[in-house]
Amino acid sequence: MIILAIDTTSQFGSLAVRAGGEMTAEVTLDSRDGFGHLLFPAIEEALRGARLRLQDVECFAGASGPGTFTGVRVDLAAVKGLAEALGKPAVGVSNLRALSTFGRLTNRAVVLDARRGEVFGAVYDAAAQLIAPEAVMKLPAWLETLHLPQYEFISHDWPALASAFAGTRFDGMTRVEAPRHLASAIAYCAELDGQRGKWTDAALVDANYVRHADAELSWKEP
Repeated sequence: MIILAIDTTSQFGSLAVRAGGEMTAEVTLDSRDGFGHLLFPAIEEALRGARLRLQDVECFAGASGPGTFTGVRVDLAAVKGLAEALGKPAVGVSNLRALSTFGRLTNRAVVLDARRGEVFGAVYDAAAQLIAPEAVMKLPAWLETLHLPQYEFISHDWPALASAFAGTRFDGMTRVEAPRHLASAIAYCAELDGQRGKWTDAALVDANYVRHADAELSWKEP
């Protein structure tokens, strides 16, 4: 399998190429000014690093969110456009699912600051399969939905979240500081989906805002 993955859902953008079950190239793109002018040169750079041509890519994968409204649309538009132009399948991967791959234990509770005093949260297993649905709510309320005896918590927002765990039964449980550049994890999840026959037509790939009512306003960069 040869997968090109793109993530522009936050200022910490990245691209990755995964081939033969290994990461063969990764490019990071930190930008607060958007990625439209950077994305296609970065695709060329990633493919050069992997010694591949665009035509060699078997699946295009994009981070589907949650993230900035514009950022999500940029990477999904690129993924869908490339897949359609080359007649290849595509897949959208939830950012929360991608973050779960940085854990080591069985029950991986992923939590991200959603602003407005809320979090995005979900629980995945070691195979990056959803155990508890993705949700957006106040952190204490989300913690109340977690009923298994043990969890591994994964986030890249611990400075904003850690205090809410104090005094709860989760306080002493394992916490993982995840990286902000997610393209390599997106590519890995896409590979898992390919093994399960879940690659799809590009037209079916859609954004995953979690908080749908006002997607454009729901996430502001810190």
